[in-house]
Amino acid sequence: GCGSELSILQMPNGFPVATVAQNGAKNAGIFAAQILGTHDETISKNIIDFKEELARKVIETAVEVEDTQF
Repeated sequence: GCGSELSILQMPNGFPVATVAQNGAKNAGIFAAQILGTHDETISKNIIDFKEELARKVIETAVEVEDTQF
């Protein structure tokens, strides 16, 4: 609720908080992989490749939507 939101927003320095949406396990995993990737080249490359593929799919979908509009 609102109290939880305020406690996150007012977290003092030294206590980083990462939040994702409810049922956001996939985003939490991506975020964790990005953190791990700062010290592991293989993970870093994999997450970069994954995000490039996501971007490609978004662009492809946008083009399809534009083509179907009247």
